[in-house]
Amino acid sequence: MRYFIELSYNGSVYHGWQSQPNAITVQEVVETGLTTLLGAPISIMGAGRTDAGVHATQMFAHFDTDAVFEPQNLIFKLNSFLPADIAIRDIFKVKPDVHARFHALSRAYVYRVAVEKNVFNVDTSFYVKHGLDVEKMNAAAKILFEYKDFQCFSKTHTDVKTYNCDIMQAEWLVKDDELHFVIKANRFLRNMVRAIVGTLINIGLGKMEVDALHDIIKSKNRSEAGFSVPAHGLYLTHIEYPKDITL
Repeated sequence: MRYFIELSYNGSVYHGWQSQPNAITVQEVVETGLTTLLGAPISIMGAGRTDAGVHATQMFAHFDTDAVFEPQNLIFKLNSFLPADIAIRDIFKVKPDVHARFHALSRAYVYRVAVEKNVFNVDTSFYVKHGLDVEKMNAAAKILFEYKDFQCFSKTHTDVKTYNCDIMQAEWLVKDDELHFVIKANRFLRNMVRAIVGTLINIGLGKMEVDALHDIIKSKNRSEAGFSVPAHGLYLTHIEYPKDITL
């Protein structure tokens, strides 16, 4: 039987989502919990791979097991077993061929930028000391819809077959003393969101003009784009699936 597990996590102490030989990851910790409670080795496949320090308010993964359990009971036991920075929100049956990664229709991220010094969000957002022109940053964000190839924002030496992504949403929103960059697409390249945010911040700081973003994207060169903002301000917030995946 195949199950989906919905979870959230604070990624501060983890070396990303995906299991690695010499570093603790979210996948490893959740697999250990499932294996312990179900009494058999369990491996999970996530909907994506968040980098070290990145958080998720919503992540999905699938796993297969012949064990018999009541989902709500397993959720309770897992949340008791797991550390405080990982929370299980739901476990439910899906069709046997449904894949957490390949069946996802879209993913959405939020990047939080603090525009005022605040001791209570120093670990959850990126503080920018100088004033930002939000109007220019949103004008630049609209340019993203004109393109598909975002190689300029991708980490170099990745093994992807294509750099094409369909951007569905990209905008800056004012949230109290923070700016939130919301971006939604069918897929994302490694480091893509953090590189886009760094580039848009440079535009907001007046270090480059809005129209310069056209040349950056056309260059397909990572060195032409802006800096990569720190991981701790980035959150995977929503993953959308077809409505007919459940049993």
